[in-house]
Amino acid sequence: MSFAPTDHWVWDFWHADDGQTHHLYYLHAPRSLADPDLRHRNARIGHATSEDLFAWVDHGVVLQAGAETDFDASATWTGSVVRSDDGAWHMFYTGTRFLHPGRITNVETVGRAVSDDLRSWTKQTEKIPADPRWYETLDDGSWHEEAWRDPWIHRDSDGLWHMLITARSRAGTGRDRGVVGHATSSDLQNWTVQPPLSEPGAGFAHLEVLQLVTIEDRHVLLFSCDTAHLAGERQTNDSTGGIWALPLASDRLEHPLDIASATRLTSEDLYAGRAVRTRSGGWVLLAFENLDTEGTFISGISDPLPLAWTPDGSLCLVPAGVRA
Repeated sequence: MSFAPTDHWVWDFWHADDGQTHHLYYLHAPRSLADPDLRHRNARIGHATSEDLFAWVDHGVVLQAGAETDFDASATWTGSVVRSDDGAWHMFYTGTRFLHPGRITNVETVGRAVSDDLRSWTKQTEKIPADPRWYETLDDGSWHEEAWRDPWIHRDSDGLWHMLITARSRAGTGRDRGVVGHATSSDLQNWTVQPPLSEPGAGFAHLEVLQLVTIEDRHVLLFSCDTAHLAGERQTNDSTGGIWALPLASDRLEHPLDIASATRLTSEDLYAGRAVRTRSGGWVLLAFENLDTEGTFISGISDPLPLAWTPDGSLCLVPAGVRA
């Protein structure tokens, strides 16, 4: 395990590369809470750096929760970092408000922070909430949270910025409403929420920690869904969760994503996987250590796991001892 602080639980994370140093942004909460299930409502964003993706130097908290009336009043959750044409770095992150001390009811909203050096971040005033025309909100009463989190930013070949978001559709049957939420922007500041990029009924109550990445000129969408949040046929046929991969013909996001065709990349002992390019040009998966054999939360981020394409066009982990 490459990054595992002893005094904090660590789980979701994202990565930025300035050309010289790898930057890791990670969710963490103090182990003094005793119950790992309490980590979500106490999450803060930390920062660590590495030269090789194995050895990390921890720099502590970079983004705290907001004031009592802010959209991120309870916790700061998962996001992504991109660089604009003027050289500024933009972190899009999830702010969450838990509405009751003893319940998991919460409202999730996307916010933005900016930085010149990837170390000091300043929150911006705008925020991006779910649009109830297309997306399930807490007022619908059909789910325990207003799911609108884990923004992943992708720029297409025309220069348009796309935000892919963990969301749930207003349409659909029961729990099987997990979709890829979508918003677009020309400048990273003004965003227009769009209809979902996928349809409900794909077998997932949610698609967490989305990432669209191009590996060796092939496009792939990664996301995570654990066993407890599988839905539809996946739930009834005893499927198990983990990190999932969906190869794409294009990264332009012009057509609906066929999420039902996604295949499992790892079991759920790893979660929230991110594909990262190494200095040598290879691709590896980082993920957090999720559950042990007893189903207990572990914490910590894995060593890099080499990725490769199979002859049938699927993304896979390279077996130990085999060169990628």
